[in-house]
Amino acid sequence: MSIIVGYTPTPEGEAALRHAIAEAKVHEHDLLVVNVSATSDPPETTFATDTELAAVRATLDASGVPYTLRQLVRGKDAADEIIDLATETLADFVVIGLRHRSPVGKLLLGSNSQQIILEAPCPVVAVKAPH
Repeated sequence: MSIIVGYTPTPEGEAALRHAIAEAKVHEHDLLVVNVSATSDPPETTFATDTELAAVRATLDASGVPYTLRQLVRGKDAADEIIDLATETLADFVVIGLRHRSPVGKLLLGSNSQQIILEAPCPVVAVKAPH
């Protein structure tokens, strides 16, 4: 049994990670923490640095929850990677962080969150970051 959490080094990503850890403890699930960039040169701003990944590992180690941490650069956007991983691993659910965007911002930029919510093969928990 596993939970996938889409992690970014942002308040939304941190909120998703905290919620996923709490859910993993309650349900005794393993976590698959995923950080994605479609490109490597340059990586997207949501791609965690080594320092940020070390902090994530420290948080996960302190939680006592079994986990796998993966950083992926395979030419796919975050939504496609998370949906594919949820399908491949038969994840119980996915946890993602949300940020507020204007209707115009959603129209122009699309929404990874919306795509994950609509296309994931399992339930998706969307967590708002505190402001």
